[in-house]
Amino acid sequence: MSKQRKAAVLVSGGLDSMLAVRVLQEQGIHVEGINFYTGFCVEGHTHAIRKKDQQKDKRNNALWVAEQLGIKLHIVDIIEEYKEVLINPKHGYGANMNPCLDCKIFMVKKAVEWMVKKGFDFIATGEVVGQRPMSQRKDTMPVVANESGAEELLLRPLCAKNLPPSLPEREGWVDRESLYDFSGRTRKPQMALAKEFGFEEYATPAGGCCFLTDERYSVKLVDLWNARGSRDYEMDDIMLLKVGRHLRPAPHFKMIVSREEGENHFLQGYKNRYTTMYCSDFTGPLVLIDGSASEEDLELAGRITARFGKGKSAPEVTIVVREPGAEPREIKVAPLPPSQVDKGWYI
Repeated sequence: MSKQRKAAVLVSGGLDSMLAVRVLQEQGIHVEGINFYTGFCVEGHTHAIRKKDQQKDKRNNALWVAEQLGIKLHIVDIIEEYKEVLINPKHGYGANMNPCLDCKIFMVKKAVEWMVKKGFDFIATGEVVGQRPMSQRKDTMPVVANESGAEELLLRPLCAKNLPPSLPEREGWVDRESLYDFSGRTRKPQMALAKEFGFEEYATPAGGCCFLTDERYSVKLVDLWNARGSRDYEMDDIMLLKVGRHLRPAPHFKMIVSREEGENHFLQGYKNRYTTMYCSDFTGPLVLIDGSASEEDLELAGRITARFGKGKSAPEVTIVVREPGAEPREIKVAPLPPSQVDKGWYI
């Protein structure tokens, strides 16, 4: 009897990786999934915070996919290691702050390390030639294989027939004729294959899974780096960039203004790290002050805070200011009129 081969598949939670796993399972391959957590993943986080999203399903799609397919999923935290990829990408950024090619190389490299350690035979991904403008072009796909160290042990089941045969194909571990030749940005072939496999539910095809591809998020990240004079970040930094309105009334401080009750509760968790403020006599947002704000700055921030609350038309409101390690204090301010709100403050 021939040995059952084992494949480690990069599982994002999207349709492509879901199909890649099933294609290999259909050939009797033992599959286990790997999901890399960078901290910039989209799913779950804001849905869990915002009250308006409470009725939406809150699930980790990678875990859900693994459950549907009956495979083990190994979630690997690469937050610290990923910093170098984001800060100094060898191949540059995409349309925003997404280092897509370097990201793919890094993740496949980590998968190679995992494969060797666990005694698996090869790696597979759900990549499709021509689907992504940076990391999934025909000329960049060999770059991923070569620079990651995967070389010919990297198989792309959904577009294998558009590429030279990999080692698993040449050795007969998988049947090349049972693989696919998908290409381009359309997801229609994948959706048809999903129907053939009986998948009735899956993540939205072509849906982004990384905040770094989002223009607004990328602008806020660059603003953070510029303000601090350092291209570095911590986990709390990247989480806070996902929440609230971000305004910078002056170069040396920024305001993070909650948009609703769920964000109010979330930002409360940072009250011992940042100066916070809120209006005590009217319903309104909780605000975090990131940076070094003078008394004059805090007065302006208080007026802006009042502008976003129910007391925006009142002649004067009471703002409670709490600085880390100090007792809360009150300041009286007049809400900032709309005509004085500088649109350039919004990040």
